[in-house]
Amino acid sequence: VQLQASGGGLVQAGGSLRLSCATSGMTFSGYVMGWFRQAPGKEREFVAAINWIGSSTYYADSVKGRFTISRDNAKNTVYLQMNILKPEDTAVYYCAASAYTSVVVSTTKYDYWGQGTLVTVSS
Repeated sequence: VQLQASGGGLVQAGGSLRLSCATSGMTFSGYVMGWFRQAPGKEREFVAAINWIGSSTYYADSVKGRFTISRDNAKNTVYLQMNILKPEDTAVYYCAASAYTSVVVSTTKYDYWGQGTLVTVSS
């Protein structure tokens, strides 16, 4: 199983980025997909999750209204559209796959993880 996150970079506050996570070696449509992030010196935290068909999503309060998670089961890929970025969004962003049947927020409930992509938001 491989999860490959991409799309990170340096952006000014107020800008946008779109992260992608391409997967292989797994039945993508059978997994809840999530995005997490980890800032320097902090624990990894939940950002967003989406169920297998894309009909249910859940967001951390800190990103609600600014970030949108989506998935394309035909491409085995999950996305995170990030708008109105803030300096406090700076972190390494990780995608993850969970075999649970509904969206989950705990890192312990995710089975597979990508390598992370760095997002830096300048003020």
